[in-house]
Amino acid sequence: MNEEHERIWEEMYRSAERRFSGNPNHDLVAEVSALTPGTALDLGCGEGGDALWLAGQGWRVTAVDISATALARGAEDARRAGLDDRIDWQHRDLAVSLPDGPFDLVSAHYLYLPDQMPISQVLRPAAEQVAPGGVLLIGWHGAPPSWAPDHHHEIGYLTPEEVLDRLDLPAKEWRLLLADSRRHGMASPEGRLAMRTDYVLKLARLAAS
Repeated sequence: MNEEHERIWEEMYRSAERRFSGNPNHDLVAEVSALTPGTALDLGCGEGGDALWLAGQGWRVTAVDISATALARGAEDARRAGLDDRIDWQHRDLAVSLPDGPFDLVSAHYLYLPDQMPISQVLRPAAEQVAPGGVLLIGWHGAPPSWAPDHHHEIGYLTPEEVLDRLDLPAKEWRLLLADSRRHGMASPEGRLAMRTDYVLKLARLAAS
């Protein structure tokens, strides 16, 4: 466990009673609703909005985060919703270790180390945990919100083509399903709503012939 990374995320979650709405990410709902439920790995699950939605749709979810505070909040919400038997909450530093697969879905939305999108450290190894016939779904910020043009400039705002290139997945094993930009609303700290550009990348691991 990287103690400095853990400290940063713990401080963020402990600074508020809740950091996020508890709702699933829009792109997860849009891209997964038509899939047959199976096993899912939620990378950087935070307080569990995505994991809870997946479990409610019939998935068996392994939800992983570096923040014990966020995981405890998610587990409590799962208990209240009667979904605690469908979610395995795991406290891990994803740059150090990943749960053992395979998984029918590996999902990562807005997953960052403090200063970068962890493609080589997390996302590429996580792709290896996708089962044949399964899906890898990644969502990330493509630009800062209009109310804060320098917000999180250090993460680089990579394009889908750049992320795909850095993933360097074997072409014979994968099929690109979607590489798209989406416009989403994002409120400022004062509650002022604005729009931002996000990206989504969806790939299917080809089943063995």
